[in-house]
Amino acid sequence: MSYLVIFAVVLVLLNTYPVLASQDLLFTSKRDSLKSQTAVMASALMELESLSADQVARVMNMLDSMGLTRILVTDPAGLILYDSTRQPQKGEPPPETEPEYRYALYQEVVSALRGSDISYSRYTDRKFISTAAMPIVYRGMVIGSIYILEVDEVQGELLYSLQQNLRTISLVIAAVTVVMSTFFSKLLTSRIAALLRAIRIVGEGEYGHRLQPVGRDEMAQLAGEFNSLTDRLQTTEEVRRRFVSDASHELKTPLASIRLLADSILQTDEMDPAMVRDFVTDIGSEAERLTRITEHLLALTRLDSLPAGESWPVDVSQVAERTVALLQPVADAAGVTVEKNLRPDCLILCTEDDLSQVCFNLVENAIKYNYTGGSVFVSVFRDGDQVLLEVGDTGVGIPEDDLPKVFNRFYRVDKARSRAAGGTGLGLSIVRDTVRRHGGWVTARPRSPEGSLFTAGFPRHVPKPKERGRSGA
Repeated sequence: MSYLVIFAVVLVLLNTYPVLASQDLLFTSKRDSLKSQTAVMASALMELESLSADQVARVMNMLDSMGLTRILVTDPAGLILYDSTRQPQKGEPPPETEPEYRYALYQEVVSALRGSDISYSRYTDRKFISTAAMPIVYRGMVIGSIYILEVDEVQGELLYSLQQNLRTISLVIAAVTVVMSTFFSKLLTSRIAALLRAIRIVGEGEYGHRLQPVGRDEMAQLAGEFNSLTDRLQTTEEVRRRFVSDASHELKTPLASIRLLADSILQTDEMDPAMVRDFVTDIGSEAERLTRITEHLLALTRLDSLPAGESWPVDVSQVAERTVALLQPVADAAGVTVEKNLRPDCLILCTEDDLSQVCFNLVENAIKYNYTGGSVFVSVFRDGDQVLLEVGDTGVGIPEDDLPKVFNRFYRVDKARSRAAGGTGLGLSIVRDTVRRHGGWVTARPRSPEGSLFTAGFPRHVPKPKERGRSGA
């Protein structure tokens, strides 16, 4: 409808402006032409000291009327001395002047007798009707007036033909516009309707639905963006379902163990106290495992749902130092040696809690999945505009096929060993999401000659002078 309104305005302008412009141009041309002709005739009559019918007729017969419809010459009282429409043709007797036509009672004549030059022009009934009047002055005195009338049907017909042609062209343009607008609007609305149907289908949960982009216009780009969005939605939904399934499975296993141990205690009338103590200890271990899984799930939920909090400059080496000191008893109990290489002035924008969680998970995994007598290597250093945290071990290592998957939620290379070590399969997922939350990255690769090497990189923070003074204090 908006396009049709625009076309309607254009057609109205097409039918009015050219006609009005042509009409004004012809009006101006007519008035100028009549004024010049009137001036020529008035100049010829000025040579007469006084105006009489015979003298005026003699002068006017010598002049060319140049296709004028009527020429009137009057005396100062408005008495008609000459009327071109009442002049006899050759061989005809002069007509008798009727009394009611002896005076020219035209407004133009009255104005001319008062000393004014005047001209009018109008278009009506396919004709241009133009009039002009001018006083005849002799030695500063008005001795009469001349009035001329021109009825131009030829120019009127041309203007009428122009109007008709413009009207015909407008009708053709309007018809073509309506047809094309209808066609393109239906084509556009059909594609929009297909997009709306696809949105409803995806809204109902059918994330596999796709649109077929046609062409390269904006609608095709919109269809491509819709398909990309549904791809992401489908991936997210698959991850969510897999996460729910894995979480249910992980929670179901310790719950089943707790229930089985509790039923065993309840169904046995006479049970050795030592055995009861062992069963209760196992129940406590499974409850602790449930607690760890729940805490990790809550941590992942917080990372997924909450925006990144306020960050401030944190020294990675200091956080790694505290983390190693915290896990040193665990390493001693496992017979694992922890070696450190922590360079100073390794600042990043982060929070101490998040960075501690990253360091803790990486170092704890390196200790848990190591051999007795093995080593863990913790390094912090700068690499250009990056600060790198590397945690390597001499443990069991990770197969090449499993390296891309170790950061997936609930993924474990050796499930039996992971459960025995108390793993939930969520620690590395928390590491990845936390590092990405602060603009960093994390990778896992085999360590030569044995074990694994995890590297987390963060954008290095260069403190301003005020920050240096505050951190030094």
